[in-house]
Amino acid sequence: MNEPTEATFETASVPPPEAAEEHVDIPGFWTAVWMAIKGTSVLCIGTGGLGSPISMYLAAAGIGKIGIVDFDVVDFSNLQRQIAHGTADVGRPKVQSGKETINSINPEVEVVVHETRLTADNAIEIMTPYDIVVDGTDNFPTRYLTNDACVLLKKPNVYGSIFRFEGQASVFAPELGGPCYRCLYPEPPPPGMVPSCAEGGVLGVLPGIVGCIQATEILKLALGKGTPLVNRLLLFNALDMKFRELKLRRDPKCPICGDNPTITELIDYEEFCGIGLEPDDPQQHPDEVTVQQMKEALAGNDIAVIDVREHDEAEIAKIDGVPMIPLSELPQRFTELDPNQTIYLHCKMGARSLKAVDFLKQQGFKYCKSVAGGINAWAEEIDPSVPRY
Repeated sequence: MNEPTEATFETASVPPPEAAEEHVDIPGFWTAVWMAIKGTSVLCIGTGGLGSPISMYLAAAGIGKIGIVDFDVVDFSNLQRQIAHGTADVGRPKVQSGKETINSINPEVEVVVHETRLTADNAIEIMTPYDIVVDGTDNFPTRYLTNDACVLLKKPNVYGSIFRFEGQASVFAPELGGPCYRCLYPEPPPPGMVPSCAEGGVLGVLPGIVGCIQATEILKLALGKGTPLVNRLLLFNALDMKFRELKLRRDPKCPICGDNPTITELIDYEEFCGIGLEPDDPQQHPDEVTVQQMKEALAGNDIAVIDVREHDEAEIAKIDGVPMIPLSELPQRFTELDPNQTIYLHCKMGARSLKAVDFLKQQGFKYCKSVAGGINAWAEEIDPSVPRY
């Protein structure tokens, strides 16, 4: 491909590259920029799909101190979107892999590892030393916890969220005149209604796009330049390749950033969101069976096995002979099932199938069980030919 000529630039009304370089070649300009960025500290909650590009681009930009919070280990299914980790990192703590990646990009960055679950007991202590907090999580309890801690500490919360083909980003900062996360979402959705990225799936490049937007907002805040996404929610649809923007405003009745706040300290966010911590042993749950039991059920005729994932997920991976009734269609289609038959329900990892069990029991079904670990456990323990996603 030929290099564009100067005439090409003139025709397009865009200055040639050398002109752009001259435009910003102001004495001391880049030194001031570098000093501002290097003097900023950022805490990244999560080192997964969003946390990976955020931390990597912040390291490349020269942020002086990056804290990373995560208690999870790298799984093979993470690798299509969590670019801070590679195949050699499978089974390793994400914070260790993430630290190595960050320092391989910029060895001058101080990386502080917090290998723990962020909780109401430790959030204030962990967040206090940092200037900016960025939310790279995929669950509601941690989002509300991150928001509330940031409001109490008067720190900007650079928010991002992704699901399947869509993403959103904003900067929640009541101290800058904007709303907080609770102003936009006063109440969490019912437990299990909105699956996580691991459960519902996400286009692999989408976290990179949204994560880069979050990293951009952080750098703008560090420099005090431009117009941050305060009072704005940026929405992105990858299928249409379109951005939209919603105007936001602070809710004066917000329980934490409103005129008369009622939340003055961190609360139990698992309880607030109506869920409990996952048990260390999934078989402790009385409504669960193992994939080995599911295999035995498929070999006989007495137990029905139903896939409650969405149709597009079945195009990626499925178990032969298992009919599908997506959780989203279950309220309209549960009459297709026999309430007197034992039914095993599976999803990707086990959360949605538990939700399906709860729904069917409310309709009078007595013999419903969720398959612990879902199709991912099936691929790991029973049939490795089934793709993991």
